[in-house]
Amino acid sequence: MKNKWLKLIILLLLAAVALSLAVGLGSVSIPLPEQFSILLGKFFGTSGNYTDTSATILTTIRMPRAFLAFLVGGGLAVAGVVTQSILQNPLASSYTLGVSSGAALGAAIMTVMEISIPILGVLLLPTGGFLGGLLAVLFVMALSRKIDHGVSSHTVVLIGMIVSMFTNAIITLLSLLFIKHEHQIISWTMGSFNGKRWYHVAILLGADLIAIILTMVRHRELDALSFGDEHAASLGVNVTKVKMRQLILASLLTGISVCFTGTIGFVDLIAPHIGRKLIGATHKWMIPVSFLIGGILMTLADLIARTILSPMELPVGAVTALIGAPFFMYIYFSRRNKNVG
Repeated sequence: MKNKWLKLIILLLLAAVALSLAVGLGSVSIPLPEQFSILLGKFFGTSGNYTDTSATILTTIRMPRAFLAFLVGGGLAVAGVVTQSILQNPLASSYTLGVSSGAALGAAIMTVMEISIPILGVLLLPTGGFLGGLLAVLFVMALSRKIDHGVSSHTVVLIGMIVSMFTNAIITLLSLLFIKHEHQIISWTMGSFNGKRWYHVAILLGADLIAIILTMVRHRELDALSFGDEHAASLGVNVTKVKMRQLILASLLTGISVCFTGTIGFVDLIAPHIGRKLIGATHKWMIPVSFLIGGILMTLADLIARTILSPMELPVGAVTALIGAPFFMYIYFSRRNKNVG
C-alpha cells in the first residue's frame, strides 16, 4: 500500500513538472521563478520581476492550454481503462471503438448545420460530441452483436475501427461540402489545443470530475468485469447494466474532449497499459494513476507539437500517433504470440 502511495505521489510531482515545462517553454521562455512571481502577483497583488507580456502569455495563453491538455489526456486515459476492462481486451480504447471519431462527427454536424440552442450556450458542442460518441459506441456494440452473437472483444475492436474510418470519411466530406467551416473541421481531424481558454478548462474539469467519481464508485464492478462476464455475474454484477453505464461515462469523457480539441488517438490506449504495469490491475488505483499518466503524456505531446518545429505547430494528434501506432502493434503482436505459445 505504501509503495502505491509513493508511486502516486511521484506521478503527481511529474505532472507538476510537465505542466511547468508546458507553460514555461516556447518562443518566449518563462523560467520557474518567474512563473511563481507572476502567479503571486495575479492572486495576491504582489510586485515581481516580470513583464506584462510574460504575465499575459503565461496566464491567458499557455496555462489554459496546458491544463486543458492535461485534462484531455487524463479523461481519455480513464475512458481507455473503462473500455479495456469492459471488453477484456488490451487493444480496446475510445479511439479504436470509434467513440472519438463519432464525437468529432457529432461536433462537426452541430457546426455545419449551425445549430443554436441558447439554453446550452458553450455546452452545445460538448453535448454534440457526447451524443456523437455515444451513438457511435452503441452502433458498434449493436453491429458486433449482430455479426458475432458471442460479442467477441476482437470483433468489437474490428467493427470499431471500421466505424471510425467511415465516420472520418464523412467528416472529410463535410469539410469539402461546407467550405466556410473547413478549417475548423480539419483541425478536429488532426487535434489541437491552440486558442483554448479557461472556460474550456472549467467545462472539461467538471465533466472529468463527475465521470471519474462515478467510475471510482463502481471500481469493484470493473475489477470483476476484468475477469470476464461470467465471473462478474457469479459475483452478483448486473453485467449488461454496468457495461452500458460505464460506456456512457467513457463516451462523456471522450466526447467532451474531442469536441474541444479534435480527434487525438492512442493516449487512451497507452496510459492504461503503463498504469497497469506500474500499479497493478485494481481499478481503485488504476483510475487515478492512469489519469495522471494520460495527463502527463498529453501535456508533453502538446509541448512537442508546438516547439519541435517552432514557429510552425504540428497537430498534437500526429505526435500521439507517431508514438501510439508502434505501441499498438507491439501490444497486438505480443498478445498474439502469447496466445500462440
